[in-house]
Amino acid sequence: MNKAELIALVAENAGLSKKDTEKAVNSLIDTITDTLKGGDKVQLVGFGVFEVKQRAARMGRNPKTKEQISIPASSVPVFKAGKAFKDAIDK
Repeated sequence: MNKAELIALVAENAGLSKKDTEKAVNSLIDTITDTLKGGDKVQLVGFGVFEVKQRAARMGRNPKTKEQISIPASSVPVFKAGKAFKDAIDK
């Protein structure tokens, strides 16, 4: 499912226009992104937690040349599914 299909399905289920639903979905994504950029986490009880993890710098290898390269430290977004969400998928 892509973003357009998600918007269409949410609009249908909620009885909203696609335009209003698109604004809401985009706003949700922007809000989560801005919150994570600010160093906070977003916890949706029953669904899961979005947060930022730090990856340490490490040595890697270019698969073509076998040359070692330095991979810098970075911040990456992660999602951890909540128990209710996991249980809903498992059934």
